[in-house]
Amino acid sequence: MNSTAFHNADILVPKESVDTAKWSVIACDQYTSEPEYWDQVYSIVGDAPSTLNLILPELYLEEDGVAQRISDIHKSMDKYIADGIFDEYKNAMVYVERIQGNGILRQGIVGAIDLEKYDFSKGSSSEVRATEATVIERIPPRIKVRQGAPLELPHIMILIDDPDNTVIEPLASDKNGMKKLYDTELMQNGGSISGYLLDSAQQEKVDAALTALSDPETFCKKYSLSDTPVLLYAMGDGNHSLATAKEFYEQLKKSAPEKDFSDHPARYALAEIVNLHSDALKFEAIHRLVYDVDCDKLMSGLTDALGLSETETSDQYVICCRSGQEKKLWINKKSSNLSVGSLQNFLDGYIKENGGKIDYIHGADTVKTLADKHSGLGFILPDMDKSQLFPTVIKDGALPRKTFSMGHAEDKRFYMEARKITL
Repeated sequence: MNSTAFHNADILVPKESVDTAKWSVIACDQYTSEPEYWDQVYSIVGDAPSTLNLILPELYLEEDGVAQRISDIHKSMDKYIADGIFDEYKNAMVYVERIQGNGILRQGIVGAIDLEKYDFSKGSSSEVRATEATVIERIPPRIKVRQGAPLELPHIMILIDDPDNTVIEPLASDKNGMKKLYDTELMQNGGSISGYLLDSAQQEKVDAALTALSDPETFCKKYSLSDTPVLLYAMGDGNHSLATAKEFYEQLKKSAPEKDFSDHPARYALAEIVNLHSDALKFEAIHRLVYDVDCDKLMSGLTDALGLSETETSDQYVICCRSGQEKKLWINKKSSNLSVGSLQNFLDGYIKENGGKIDYIHGADTVKTLADKHSGLGFILPDMDKSQLFPTVIKDGALPRKTFSMGHAEDKRFYMEARKITL
């Protein structure tokens, strides 16, 4: 069993007495510029048991009082465990069916990723890899949440390139004979979700199918390569969450080098694997919002650095939104193979030197609205074809950070399962 980095795990799910419509909330890295969304979540949840009390929405990550918020999270975790609101399933995998807000089915399997087989550093050749650049500065604040936490909750989605639907999709025909762990509507246009417990025979089939995908000869033939390390699991969502789990585990090992941590629960991170070829996965660009800057100065520098032109002379472009107006500008001085990379390279340097804030926004209409709201600049970027993902990461390494999003914000993973990460 578990021939690849994806393992079964001791998985916690809320008991039937818990209102799962209030228990399950969206990934903490969503709606970071829309406090009204999270205000509404707090209003919906009220005093009910909820994963809202077990996570730190990134909206609040740099605000005053974050230390108290983290302390409250740890206390809520301890309380929920003490109150016995979880059922624990040993050596489990969960087959998940998510009906998105648009009515499209997304299938996945929840299990644990072995962090020994994951490396987010640049140029990594590990079986599990980051698909976008990891910002090291974003990890320490997240480690503070994980330190002292008895539980982890995943919003991590990891992609497998399985065009023949050999791993996840066959489980659909078995679900009526499987134990249903949860079935609930999701708040705020999130659709609905149900989860089913895999038995040992089904887990063995999953592992066998994943092992077949990881065969070096099969892998190299698929991508027209030779003698190349296998990439089986590519990050979809939650890149920095998995990196945080990895860094926390490495710090744990360094803190007591004489100890054997090979069986420690922190060696693993709960995650959901999803097939890249799912009809539900639509790769969309993540747009940029820049504010608290001198907009004229930034646009002048950007125009010079990227050789921007209103005439179509390039295969890269960006649509600039400002004061209710928008303009499509072509990039003639490229610093990346992708439009998003050329733009991001400039913005990173500009913000570092001149100050200001940058946010990453899902949806073109949203970035236009927020650009006006913050008297800033919005940059709308072209979508990336998802078929480019695995070949690009294999050949060129991680993409520029926040290159793509798998669908709209409301379709992101909602928290449901948990796992103990302390002894």
